[in-house]
Amino acid sequence: MKDIIRSQIDAAFQALAAEGLLPSATVPDYAIERTRNKAHGDFAVNVAMQTAKLASRKPREVAELIVARLPQHADIAKVEIAGPGFINLFLHADALTRTVARVLSNPRYGFAIPASRQSVTVEYVSANPNGPLHVGHGRGAAYGSSLANLLEAGGYKVHREYYVNDAGRQMDILAISVWLRYLELSGETIRFPDNGYKGDYVHGIARDLRLNDGGVLHRPASKVLNDLPLDLNQGGGEEGKEAHVDALIVRAKTLLGENEYKRLFNAGLKAELADIKDDLAGFGVIYDNWFSEKSLATSGAVQRAIDVLKAQGHMYEQDGALWFRATTFGDEKDRVVVRENGATTYFASDIAYLLNKFDRGFDRAIYVFGADHHGYVARLKAAAQGLGVDPNRLEIKLVQFAVLFEGGEKQQMSTRAGRFVTLRELREDIGRDAARFFYVMRSHDQHLDFDLDLARSQSLDNPVHYLHYTHARLCGVFRNAVDKNLRYDRELGLAALAELSEPQAIDVLQRLSAFPELVEAAVENRSPHLLVNGLRELAAAFNAFYNEHTLLVESGSLRCARMALAEATQQVLREGLGVIGVSAPERI
Repeated sequence: MKDIIRSQIDAAFQALAAEGLLPSATVPDYAIERTRNKAHGDFAVNVAMQTAKLASRKPREVAELIVARLPQHADIAKVEIAGPGFINLFLHADALTRTVARVLSNPRYGFAIPASRQSVTVEYVSANPNGPLHVGHGRGAAYGSSLANLLEAGGYKVHREYYVNDAGRQMDILAISVWLRYLELSGETIRFPDNGYKGDYVHGIARDLRLNDGGVLHRPASKVLNDLPLDLNQGGGEEGKEAHVDALIVRAKTLLGENEYKRLFNAGLKAELADIKDDLAGFGVIYDNWFSEKSLATSGAVQRAIDVLKAQGHMYEQDGALWFRATTFGDEKDRVVVRENGATTYFASDIAYLLNKFDRGFDRAIYVFGADHHGYVARLKAAAQGLGVDPNRLEIKLVQFAVLFEGGEKQQMSTRAGRFVTLRELREDIGRDAARFFYVMRSHDQHLDFDLDLARSQSLDNPVHYLHYTHARLCGVFRNAVDKNLRYDRELGLAALAELSEPQAIDVLQRLSAFPELVEAAVENRSPHLLVNGLRELAAAFNAFYNEHTLLVESGSLRCARMALAEATQQVLREGLGVIGVSAPERI
């Protein structure tokens, strides 16, 4: 309905501009709100107040000019001017009931025309492939996937991308962790580094590698561990912990040589990346592209980004390193891009990846990061400005942490120590639908206490089960009609919608009518939880109607009208749940 009103206002503006009563036909930003008090109509529009200064007139005078030129529309019964210049619109009584016909005539009701808006790349999860995904990654996966679907429903051309961190120190730590377990399987006695990856998955990779290579990577423990810096628990402190693992990486590269170390490195990368892809696919998260960090260096993209920043005068040398003057653009400090030893930093890759996204022609880039990456907001915005990219074309969404609770107690997790609940374990426990739903039922920027007991339950207190139950109930209405030999004639139902006069039916109709606005609000705010809340409210409204009134009555016209309302509700619930990656079962 808001789209209809907006088109009416726009037409009035065109007419006023053509008559010379407005200096421009450009319509300013204005709000169309549903009124709380029906005495003030169904919708209130503040366009006159927004236009008054432009037109050098009083708001009420502008409102009178607009109202006098509003085109006629079958849904609008009356227009009034209130207060300082609000335009209040009253709908015809049958405007709501016509919503059912709009829903049933459009399988994409509430959604925008596909690819009618800008192109946007959405990057989410992008966890280092150095271990299985855990429940913390799950929230970013559910939010990012739902956001991408939501943007697509809103008309954006969406590209889904995972940035694979297939280079750098963390992957080297995984490689030496696998190697040390490999050496243990070869009979060597190994002291495992405090900073190594200790999860069972590392044993699995080492076992498979040893079975396949026949012991080629075997080296004596004495050569591997001799003269290393003292580790944390050997008395070396925090600095020693880092120095110890770095020395192990150097030792592995020296003893194995370039080719054999590369085989070791790739074994860990390949195994964990395959596991991540499989895990996310099982979670209903599919990408258009898995983008390799390593490719940025091999393709020359990193050097190109550095050259662009140099050409713009935003780089300087200090202490043998090359720095980006990030403070010029509001960052808290300048950032090293090339270290003293000539190696580029992670930030250099971040800059190159940012530039690469816009070089590929995307209008907007959305990053979905964990809340611990809050420092990236200012530095990426600064990098965009340094590269000559409008920073408003970047959106960085920080997803707060999800904490599992079971039996009222918080579950402890540690990735490095190998103590965590994996995403795979979570979805195998409570199911994909419950996992995805619970992750997005709260705003992404709020902490989430994930109640496992509630998610497992088959009670109506479980919100995802409640929605499943409601959709299955709707499907059951049509099965029961067939069993009772009660015919459903959709055309008869649409013609008889005026018979839906009960307050509960009106409530359902109003929520169906507002669904396009709900979708647009969720799109504009990048907030799938708004859609979730709206679906829950629609389900509750329909159940209230169902509990008060028999749908399958003897009267053919009333029965078909109520079944048409049920069909429209069923469609909106199904399509809405699809946006957040949750199924709509026909039976439970």
